[in-house]
Amino acid sequence: MRSIHLGRIDLSKALSAASLRKMGSSRLPVSLRSSFNVQRASSKGQLLALNIDLLRNVIFILFLLRWMKKAFLQLKGRGIIGSTFDIYTAIRRVLYGILLRTPGVKQQVQKQIVEAITKIEGKLVPSGPGVNRYLTLPKEGWTQEQVKEELERLSQMDHTKWEDGYVSGAVYHGGDEMAKLQMEAFGKFTVANPIHPDVFPGVRKMEAEVVAMVLSMFNAPPGAAGVTTSGGTESILMACLSARQKAHAERGVIEPEMILPATAHTAFRKAGEYFNIRTHLVDCPAPDYKVHIPSVSRLINSNTVLLVGSAPNFPHGIIDDIPALSRLATRRKIPLHVDACLGSFLVPFLEKSGFETELFDFRLKGVTSISCDTHKYGFAPKGNSTVLYRSQELRRYQYYISTDWSGGVYASPSIAGSRPGALIAGCWASLMSQGEAGYVKACHQIVGSAKRFEMEIRENPALSNDLVVIGRPLVSVVAFTSTSLNIYDIADAMSSKGWHLNALQSPAAIHVAFTMPMVGAIDKLIEDLVATVEEEREKERVRMAEGKGKKGAAKGDTAALYGIAGSVPNSSIVRELAGGFLDLLYKA
Repeated sequence: MRSIHLGRIDLSKALSAASLRKMGSSRLPVSLRSSFNVQRASSKGQLLALNIDLLRNVIFILFLLRWMKKAFLQLKGRGIIGSTFDIYTAIRRVLYGILLRTPGVKQQVQKQIVEAITKIEGKLVPSGPGVNRYLTLPKEGWTQEQVKEELERLSQMDHTKWEDGYVSGAVYHGGDEMAKLQMEAFGKFTVANPIHPDVFPGVRKMEAEVVAMVLSMFNAPPGAAGVTTSGGTESILMACLSARQKAHAERGVIEPEMILPATAHTAFRKAGEYFNIRTHLVDCPAPDYKVHIPSVSRLINSNTVLLVGSAPNFPHGIIDDIPALSRLATRRKIPLHVDACLGSFLVPFLEKSGFETELFDFRLKGVTSISCDTHKYGFAPKGNSTVLYRSQELRRYQYYISTDWSGGVYASPSIAGSRPGALIAGCWASLMSQGEAGYVKACHQIVGSAKRFEMEIRENPALSNDLVVIGRPLVSVVAFTSTSLNIYDIADAMSSKGWHLNALQSPAAIHVAFTMPMVGAIDKLIEDLVATVEEEREKERVRMAEGKGKKGAAKGDTAALYGIAGSVPNSSIVRELAGGFLDLLYKA
């Protein structure tokens, strides 16, 4: 009998599956049965190895496709030159960050940061023998008289005199009579909490009416909806959240992106960090400083969940081309949010006040949401804003609802759970007491002052030879830069005269946001600005005469901060300074 070389026998041919089933593997010879089991195990191992290889290749291909898609979208949105610049900027930022961490440089930088924060602390945190600090609860409660006396002292602490109109923006005061009315509303609803509408039905009614009134101002269609929030930032956060949730629910988007002007409020960037939405910033080039629509169009892709425009923006008071954004949003079927927090109760009344305006609200088909601060030019107490939607369906995407909590079914319309009903009452009282006629009058006064200030800069030789208005502002903000002087030195010099103005960057500038208190101080503002420009011009003449070159280095606090921010590729130094400033806010 020939010897059987198992290694050379093809068992699949020698023994068919049918015959094996008929014979039963137990009836095979031991050597054949063992060989068959080995071969079967080997086949399974080979099949497993093939499957693992296939899975590995599929994963690699998917990984490759994902990054190819990212690269394609990057090139589509930013182009070869823009993408190359982005890579260069990123590399420069990383290298500079490494440099800042080297021992010698890090020690020197930390020393300067500590010095800067100590200087800020001296201005913010009161010190000296006459300052009382209360770091623990009093053993016995104070009398009402004691509390009132201390409150009076606190209200009289040294501060920039917003009451005299020396503060740009910040305080949107509707007058003493309105303030008294608001305090009365506070008193009646001190303990009210909208989270319990059955306990506080009056607050629920007032909140619904505030939303309805603001919707009407912005020409909302039937079925439109909204909610009140704690401020413009929360309103913007909610609009971004709603857009993200809508895209996820309806299109399955898991890597959301939004496109906004570089001048859009930084709350959109905060929303991007909070809600993991990639943020694309689009330049707003001179001379109009509006968002560049072709760039927005190129950046739109399957992950885009939201387009953004401002009416007006905070830095320059410019209204973006909302009609063009609306057409783009409608064509590409993407939500469009218009941030009217700053314009609030001015921009809807420009036309009725006799000023030029542009279309920006729900009359444009593509506009799906609007944010509007009632606590700015609506003169409501601070802590009031609204976010408005074209439909109730859009509003629902911002809701939070928990159905299985052991504490019961929980539903919240926005970020906050409990909310101060007193603020809603104060807001409702403000809107009702002012009325449309009151807001039209206020718009005429505030925007009229801004127009006069803009005209002085453009036409008064004492200013126009050195200062340039940015763009063509239509509402309450006028921003200006300088062609011959250091604008941050001008900001510091105005601060020394008691003014609290806003310094800007990219480009370096100052803006003035006019309010009702500032209406009465417009003459003094112009007078001081003329004097400041002349003083800075004289300093430049001296520098030129001494041969120190043109446009000397700025020396003040504002110049120092924005000089660093504008010249350092890595933002870690400025971030640390800003973080130190925030820490000081809670230093008792």
